[in-house]
Amino acid sequence: MAARRGTAGRIAWACYDFANSSYAAVIQTFVFAAYFTQQVASDPARGEQQWGYAVAAAGLLVAVGGPVLGAIADHTGRRKPWIALFTLLVVVAAALLWFVEPTPSHATRAIWLVGVGIVGTEFAELFYNAMLPSLAPVERIGRWSGWAWGLGYLGGLLCLIVALVVFILPASGDGAPQGDVALAVRKTCLLVAAWHFVFALPLLILTPDEPDKGVPWRTATRRGLSQLADSVRQARRHVKLFRFLVARMIYADGLATLFAFGGIFAAEAYGMDTMQVLKFGIALQVSAGLGSAIFSWADDRVGGRATIVLSLVLLVPVTLAALLVHDARAFWILGTGLGLFVGPVQAASRSYLARMAPAEIRNQMFGLFALSGRATSYVGPLLVGVLTGASGSARVGLLVVPALLLAGLLLLWGVPRDRPGAAPADPGASA
Repeated sequence: MAARRGTAGRIAWACYDFANSSYAAVIQTFVFAAYFTQQVASDPARGEQQWGYAVAAAGLLVAVGGPVLGAIADHTGRRKPWIALFTLLVVVAAALLWFVEPTPSHATRAIWLVGVGIVGTEFAELFYNAMLPSLAPVERIGRWSGWAWGLGYLGGLLCLIVALVVFILPASGDGAPQGDVALAVRKTCLLVAAWHFVFALPLLILTPDEPDKGVPWRTATRRGLSQLADSVRQARRHVKLFRFLVARMIYADGLATLFAFGGIFAAEAYGMDTMQVLKFGIALQVSAGLGSAIFSWADDRVGGRATIVLSLVLLVPVTLAALLVHDARAFWILGTGLGLFVGPVQAASRSYLARMAPAEIRNQMFGLFALSGRATSYVGPLLVGVLTGASGSARVGLLVVPALLLAGLLLLWGVPRDRPGAAPADPGASA
């Protein structure tokens, strides 16, 4: 146990957040997303629609497969082989985006590859998250979760800075042809592939894994599926934990919608070009990383639930204000401020489940955690599309985001508090 809880192993584990965030920051949110809608798709509206379909399809696959893979892993024991497999999937998908040229004939290829990359990052994150309770002392779970999430935002930040300084800026001078910018964006996809691979290695090499339980694959699959079905039948026993997962499903949908359309909204509402969107993304990464690191101390002092509630209480009005302002400078300030509360919501959600999930079904619960983050991920983008089409305003469409955050917050009032420093207990036992 001492080796398992060694600082080197925990730091190596946290490095995976540093690796994984590069895909979300550069490809999913700020650089490739804007490139796809503005230069690859036949027109920006069609591009937004295709992007929404890709995110929704990937989310559906994660929603279906996540709990099943988690249940199987509960019976096989080891997590690192799964992380290695899905990391490789992300690296290959990101590298292949190099071949997506600025022409509508490449749109389908781009959508498939982006979807595969999202699935890979989410599945790897499932097993990565499940390692936390066995690595960190129980009284410091919140701290390590917050630090790792903050390190993830730092990784996304540094990857965005490298993309900006090395690739985008040299190609974005006055009068620079669009083809040069497109080539620079394609190079950032290779950067993400290399970044993800290199910074995933510390976890794969240094972090101790759970022991192999020696259960054959077919047996583990059969037992895992049986266990998953049994957990669904006995949901009443864990009813408050499931309530947390439902609440998380709703507010995570709000955050996912915000990230899916944030860069696109900035480009369309304020006429930001690729370089300006990238600078905005860098500022947001800085604030989110700071928020995750600062609030991690609160997590270990007052608990994950209290940290999530406080962050959402602050996040709802700031998000609403950011959508309603028309001044670009005010949008920058409010949009950057969002990050201070987005990071803590995500990190504290992970630490809450790590404290509250019974050890014998922890992988499965993190599978359901992945499900709660993706099960309705298509709803937010779909509602944005419907409201935007009906109103003719992206601002009106994106009001879906604060509404989802508020709904998730209201559901949390029936979720029991976690007690920092206490061993995981049955969360259905008391409020």
